[in-house]
Amino acid sequence: MKNITDKLQSRGAQSLSDEELVAVVAAESLADDRAVTMAAEVLKESGGSLMRFAEVDVQRLRMVSGMGRLRALRLVAAAELGRRVAAAEASVQDMVQSDGDVVRIMEPLLGLLQHEECWALYLASSGKVLDRVRISQGGVQATVVDCKMVIRRALELLATQIVLVHNHPSGSAEPSEQDRVLTRRVADAAELFEIRLLDHVIIARGAHYSFRANGIVK
Repeated sequence: MKNITDKLQSRGAQSLSDEELVAVVAAESLADDRAVTMAAEVLKESGGSLMRFAEVDVQRLRMVSGMGRLRALRLVAAAELGRRVAAAEASVQDMVQSDGDVVRIMEPLLGLLQHEECWALYLASSGKVLDRVRISQGGVQATVVDCKMVIRRALELLATQIVLVHNHPSGSAEPSEQDRVLTRRVADAAELFEIRLLDHVIIARGAHYSFRANGIVK
């Protein structure tokens, strides 16, 4: 373990492998060589993927031999800290020109959630993001999303375009009939005020679906 911490101090965190980074977070002292073995087991449990590692909960981590509650809590907290840093960096990206831009902005917030959330991005005519607002949590049924609230915020901002974004924790990005109904309702409401629903993007793990790219939103 000391070799890893010496490397961290002399060459910086960017020099460490994924396994070494996990070991540093899990270690309880410089002599805690067991942390290195545990880090390997944790990443193996996650299929070697840091994305999957961020989804592992405390209960599963504690199944690793020698992990203990405090180590597991530290690892879960570190994963959440990384997610929040990524979300903060994404917020700097303030222009939307394509569904790819929407994914870059919103995937850090939505990509790993175990429940559904629906957000609205409010854009100027140039594509500049004026605001992003969570408009529902736990589902995106047309009855859950308040179209009046969505349009009211657009009018307050003098936004000319709206992008709806929500996630599918199931892993499939294909839209449901409820997703299609919601899209039509918001598009129709926005049109009354000469505001354009630019797109509705569904984010799933490693995939996304754009209503605009598929010709559903014009």
